[in-house]
Amino acid sequence: MHATGRAAPAGEQAAASRRRARPGRPARMGAGISQPALRAAGTIGLLVLLVALAVICIDAAAAPSRYVPGDIGGWPGWLAGPFGGAGSQLGSGGFQALMLVVCAGYVAVLVCSRALPLAALAAGVVLAHLILLLGPPLISQDVFGYLAFARMGALHGLDPYTHIPADASADPIFPFVGWPYLHSPYGPVFTLASYALAPLGVAGGIWTLKAVSVLSSLLAVWLTVRAAERLGRSAAFALAFVGLNPVLLVLAVGGAHNDTLLLLSLSLALLLSAGAAGAAARGGGTERALGAAGDNEPGAHPRAAAVTLAAGVGVKLTAGLVLPFLVLGQRGWGERLRVALAGAGALAAVALVGVIGFGPHALGFLGALGEQQQLVATHSVPAETARLVGLHGTPSWWRHVWIAGFLVVLAYALWRTARGADWRAAAGWSTIALLCSTAWLLPWYAVWPLPLAAVCNDRRLIGAALVVCAYAVLIHLPLADPVLSPGHARGGQTVSLPRIEIPGLRHRIEFAGLEVLRDARGDLRF
Repeated sequence: MHATGRAAPAGEQAAASRRRARPGRPARMGAGISQPALRAAGTIGLLVLLVALAVICIDAAAAPSRYVPGDIGGWPGWLAGPFGGAGSQLGSGGFQALMLVVCAGYVAVLVCSRALPLAALAAGVVLAHLILLLGPPLISQDVFGYLAFARMGALHGLDPYTHIPADASADPIFPFVGWPYLHSPYGPVFTLASYALAPLGVAGGIWTLKAVSVLSSLLAVWLTVRAAERLGRSAAFALAFVGLNPVLLVLAVGGAHNDTLLLLSLSLALLLSAGAAGAAARGGGTERALGAAGDNEPGAHPRAAAVTLAAGVGVKLTAGLVLPFLVLGQRGWGERLRVALAGAGALAAVALVGVIGFGPHALGFLGALGEQQQLVATHSVPAETARLVGLHGTPSWWRHVWIAGFLVVLAYALWRTARGADWRAAAGWSTIALLCSTAWLLPWYAVWPLPLAAVCNDRRLIGAALVVCAYAVLIHLPLADPVLSPGHARGGQTVSLPRIEIPGLRHRIEFAGLEVLRDARGDLRF
């Protein structure tokens, strides 16, 4: 109503209703530009992104290069894939230029997402994934490790939690493995399921894992969009923000990482925990409305969401980080207890699967995660800041300072959630704090907070997630070398850290270079 008491015009009422139905829309970007101009710019950005992505995959398949590190085991036709021999060899300068183009296209689509037809965005996401499906495994050798652990158990009778790939060195997958002296750090559900790949052979197993990564990523994107709609967010923005993200595409899907399965678990939990109409859409954007998603919300199934997150722990332990936020995000301690019991029961079921499959070593992946903590990613935030302040290497006490910082953020976020703050945003900030504090940061981990940020009423969280993704891309590009380098300044000169040479092992440069702390057996690919 106006001050005079007259009703506002119908058009103004409709506009106000639309604004209330989409609180805190994260994309005021592009405001003031005409819709046709935004649509044209977004379409061009989408096309540019897809073309650059295709050139990366085609050129990576043309000849052995550092961008397909699995070529250390040879260059068979199945590794190059359908694009083999179609382009020219991908060098560091070409990769840098193409990745910058992909990022520019992504930003353009993100700014213009609400002016683009949802069908066009969806088609672009699917096409981008199909391009990556046809390309060789990019950036990382982890996918070969997945198959090596599966073949160890299924064909050689070796428990991947007590044995290492080097114990099956005669297996044809072994020459392609990047970490032959470490145990499996993956959960028992993923490890047992991967055993089904062993009869497919090396080529069949690798390409099946690539297909699983693509399908799980696409499904995770779709579920995230559905969750965003239920919570009153823009479906177009969520689709572009997650589905066309360069880190998700090039690093996670391109490398066929099982992190896409982690995103699938998280996105399904977000959808199950969202009310049919969306508490945020009706609550005017208050923290209490955003946090509430219990049984009082029609269509919400928080206990099923807790089971989904627990199942994700069977793939990677990281999925468990979101579970306490989901529990505390419910209305009333009674419902919180019921959700916690559902999650605990599902975790017990995951443990039972592990016991059936691996006996007393069912939790062996936790020990393998401890092994990984003996390594430091050169471009992790603790490592970079240690160099910045002049420390030699990354001392244990320095890493502990960062871990303590994460625990403080985690405790504060849980406290805020218990008092009614949006549990999704709190979980997103805690995930970003984990990424910033861990010394074992691999670039594809940057996709973890994306679904949480996409469904939240928090522009700062969206911005922080984009910054983390930009950093994950930046550390792969030569232009960052003057700033992000593993050297120490001594007397005005930059002295490179010593590289470890282990006789008899295969060595090559990895993008996120590594620093050994106490485990001299690690094959660091230096």
